[in-house]
Amino acid sequence: MAIVLVGIAGCSSANTSGPVPMAENAGPKDTGTFPNLNIPPQVANKQFTEAERNAKLAELKADKGGQGAKSGGGSVTDQAALTDLAKKHGPQTLKQIEGKCDPALDPTCK
Repeated sequence: MAIVLVGIAGCSSANTSGPVPMAENAGPKDTGTFPNLNIPPQVANKQFTEAERNAKLAELKADKGGQGAKSGGGSVTDQAALTDLAKKHGPQTLKQIEGKCDPALDPTCK
């Protein structure tokens, strides 16, 4: 056990009070391993110009507007029907889960 204590005491003598000196040849280097985050990757293709970007955004916004028109936006009567269904669905489901099934809802219920 005395050997372990001597080994630990020897490791704790590092000087950490000052700045660490930088190597003379510091900077990005190709080490041949993957991935090397210091080297910027090659681009696969040319990048969009501002005009191309604006054209694509306008096309997407037009498609978005067309999708909203197709869906109809939902009506108040649909919302009321969905709210009514939500109020009834919970208690009906709990009855089935708790074993108090309703033959009108579940024909296999006894």
